[in-house]
Amino acid sequence: MIEKVSVPVSVSLAFDHTKRKVYPKWVIWNGRLYPIAKIGLHHTFRQGRILFHVFSVASKSLFFRLTLNTENLHWRLEEISDGLPG
Repeated sequence: MIEKVSVPVSVSLAFDHTKRKVYPKWVIWNGRLYPIAKIGLHHTFRQGRILFHVFSVASKSLFFRLTLNTENLHWRLEEISDGLPG
């Protein structure tokens, strides 16, 4: 089931210079560490002058939609899903 949450989270972001790509390594949500097992879609959008990066990622058990605000470098967990029907 997909749940919209919009809460601040801690995220580790890595940069691979050979591929010139950035990707989340892990997420800390509700006091638990979730290593990222798979990177899905990545896109950007603007709200006024602020650029946001959106990453769809998965741990072993959950799917996350993460948003990075490039003005203040804060991360938010926007959606979470366990993959089961609602």
